[in-house]
Amino acid sequence: LLGAEKWLEWRKEIELLSDIAYFSLTTLSGYQTLGEEYVNIVQVDSTKKRVPSFLRRAILISLHTVAPYCLEKGLLHLEHELQTETHGSRTQQSNPACGLLDRTLIRNWIQNQVGELPEQQKKTLLQIVYVLKQCIPLLRRLHLAIFYIYGTFYHLSKRITGITYLYFGGLQGEDQSIRSSYKFLGIISLLHLLLTIGVQMYSFKQRQRARQEWKLHRNLAHQKNVTEEKATGRHSRCTLCLEERRHATATPCGHLFCWECITEWCNTR
Repeated sequence: LLGAEKWLEWRKEIELLSDIAYFSLTTLSGYQTLGEEYVNIVQVDSTKKRVPSFLRRAILISLHTVAPYCLEKGLLHLEHELQTETHGSRTQQSNPACGLLDRTLIRNWIQNQVGELPEQQKKTLLQIVYVLKQCIPLLRRLHLAIFYIYGTFYHLSKRITGITYLYFGGLQGEDQSIRSSYKFLGIISLLHLLLTIGVQMYSFKQRQRARQEWKLHRNLAHQKNVTEEKATGRHSRCTLCLEERRHATATPCGHLFCWECITEWCNTR
């Protein structure tokens, strides 16, 4: 109704509200969801003899909908503030998506907390945020593989609250045969997860090596670079920092940038 621009701006919030409304009308109200009704399953607590209490179901919905939204937004705000404090306004301009989040209370609270930290703690916290953003998808994949093997707790929120399902309307042996057929898929998922972690660790080592080479390159005598530029008669500016190029570096397409600018851009993008 309001156009694609408003939809893209508020897409996450609209999806959050729709999920809360759906689960409030079904799970929180004591009814089955459409999927649960279709396959004849009902939610039960850890004893498998009682329907989960209202409080347990409310916690389940909060962990399933609100918690992931707040975690994603909080990490995004925190990373943006730390990068702004560390690199200045240039990083802020390179991340225009965060401009849509300026009106939230989470960003204001994070901005006040980050402003009081010393520089070294900001750099350490920025590394922690990066590790968390990499580990959260891996944790979800690990939990999914465990679900394939054991056949319970598809969502992490259900595992935390202890809410599982009870199947009715069929034979018990049929349910066990279905569970056993998914164990092989769980093992394959674990192997794929280990391979992904290995690739990410290798990429991290490569980035660390690139940073060390960049530091060595940056520490070269600036006078040598100035002399070379004077000899060639070229004083072109870098299109990233809009200043005179230092340690001019060419990309495969032939464009020239400062070594520091293009390496930072590659690490960011």
